[in-house]
Formats: sequence, structure tokens, C-alpha cells
Amino acid sequence: MHTALGLEPLPDTDRRWAAVAARDPAADGQFVYAVRTTRIYCRPSCGSRRPRRENVMFYATASAAIEGGFRACLRCRPDEAATGTSPRSGDEAVRRTLAYIDDHPGQVPPLAELAKASGLSPAHLQRNFSRLVGVSPRAYAQALRRERLKSGLRQGRSVSRAGWDAGYGSSRQLYEQGADALGMTPASYRAGGEGVTLRYTVADTMAGPLLLAATERGLCAAWFGRDEAGLTRELIREYPSAELHRNDKALAPMAASIRKHLAEGAPLARIPLDVGGTPFARAVWNSLQAIPYGETRTYAQVAQAVGRPGAARAVGSACAANPVAVVIPCHRVVRADGAGGGYRWGVDRKRALLAREARSESP
Repeated sequence: MHTALGLEPLPDTDRRWAAVAARDPAADGQFVYAVRTTRIYCRPSCGSRRPRRENVMFYATASAAIEGGFRACLRCRPDEAATGTSPRSGDEAVRRTLAYIDDHPGQVPPLAELAKASGLSPAHLQRNFSRLVGVSPRAYAQALRRERLKSGLRQGRSVSRAGWDAGYGSSRQLYEQGADALGMTPASYRAGGEGVTLRYTVADTMAGPLLLAATERGLCAAWFGRDEAGLTRELIREYPSAELHRNDKALAPMAASIRKHLAEGAPLARIPLDVGGTPFARAVWNSLQAIPYGETRTYAQVAQAVGRPGAARAVGSACAANPVAVVIPCHRVVRADGAGGGYRWGVDRKRALLAREARSESP
């Protein structure tokens, strides 16, 4: 998986994982753990559902996890352990709501039910939840349901069983909403991309090796990495049953356009995309593609642009989930204090990309 450059996970991970598995409160303050799939970091004692071991990495401090592109869990508040601050009453209500949703896996409880559990009116809960989490309670519950579907499919359950266990009430709902989030049908995702043909290449760029992979519909992956071999292994892990073909010639025009864009600031050729994401994520990605070369936007500005003021944290999550570097330029989104913020392919690479664009004339 991709980690931020210069922020390596702590050693002795087995001991730390044992503390997380046991939800050991004695380990709080010694480290935090971060989950790659949700981009959230937690205290070891957090009561949320345990993540898969392969999706977990460890950091010595909350600030290191933030630099790595993760945001604080609203259930266990690992950032408050460092600052000693106390949550407001509305924040406490949101924490109760998160716990209620977590304790009812597969369900998308109506707002009135969540409001009763939180102790707030529906309107106040909606406003406070969106302010802190970045999405509505309904969108949050739907996201958890999608993750349960993906987890079930990865574990080899049948499509119908995984959909039922995740909380999808019908096959129509499963295939309409599930395929929208997965970027392919649930059956193809379960089979590790079986039935999907991907052409790929690895291009040398001024920002390092860049893997490009495309379906017949368009580009589905553009990943920076340390070397060609590692990027190829990552592609195989992501799509273990897909039909993969190295085809440098077919993808040469696309690679050349991206390479020239990075090196000289030349306009990107129109590149068709085949990427899956939530409606909110796709709205964010569309907004990112409208940011002019050489300019940046804050997470809050992007949230405003997509009509979701206060959803800056959710914008950060959408940027972290972006599967096509440069083409969807999530490196152009920075923190309001001027700091770069996280980047899926390394904060050092993000700084280099922004510095290069700042030195170049606009295309």
C-alpha cells in the first residue's frame, strides 16, 4: 500500500497489533493506529469495529498520523489525548450517533432514530454530524455498508450472501449501489477483477515511476511508487484475477501526455476515466479537475464548491481515495494554514509537484 514518504510505521508492530486487538487502554498515549481503507486513526482502546490487520499501520503520535494523511476518529478522539481538550455537547452527541451506527452494522437508520439515540433534535444532529464527520449520518452509514460488502466479497462469500450480510435489501439495490461504489459489478469485484481486462504500463516521470492501468472504458489507475516492480505487484494484489496485459504502445499517448504535463506544464490531453466512487467523491474529483494549473484550493474551498460547506474532512477522504494521480489533481488541495496536508503517494512528492507547478507558466 502507499504510505507517506518519511513517515514509516513504528517497529514492533506485532505487540502494537496485540494491544489494538485487545483494545488495551494501557496502550493509549503510546501510539495510534491508522486504517488505510478509511483514512482514520484511533487510540488502541477504540471501541469501533476492528480493521483487517493488513490495512493497519502505526504512528508514534497523532500529529504523525495527520501528516500521513489520516484524520482523527470521532468515536475515541485520539487528538484529544494529545491536547487535553474536551468535546462540546454537540460533539458528544455525534460520538453517540457514531457508536449507534457502528453497533447496528448493515443498517441505515432513519434520522429520527439516530436523533433519539443522540439526544439532539434531527435538525441539530444533522448539522453537528455533517460539521464534524463531513457527510450526513445517512451517507456515513451507507459508506460503512459498502465497506462491509467489499470485505465480504474479498473473503470469498457469494455476491448474494455478501450483499445480504452487508445490509442490502435486494439484488437490485446491491447491483445499483454496490457497482456504483466498486467501479465494477460486485461479481467482478469478488473475483478479484475476473472478467475485467486491464492494459498497463509504467512510465518514468519527473515525480517518479507512474503506473497507468486502463479498462476498455478508460484509465482506472495512475499510481506513483518507488519502482516498477513494486507498482506491478500492487496492481496484481488489487486485481488478482483480472486479465493483465503490459501494453506500453497502447498507453504511450496517455503516458506521454502526463509526462509532458508534469515536466513542462503542458495541458493534459483529454483522458477518459473508469473510476468508481461515491457520488460525493466523484463530485470532489470533478471539482479538483477544474483547479487551474499552478493554483491550489483548501479542503474547505473544495467543500464549498461541491455544495457541502463544512465537509472539509470528507473532502480529504475523497482525495485520499483518488485512484488516478495527476489526472485528478488532488495534490492541489492544501490545508487552510498553508501546510500541504496529506497525499496518498507521499507528502514529499506532493510538495515537489506543487513547487514544480508554481515555477512553471500556466499552460
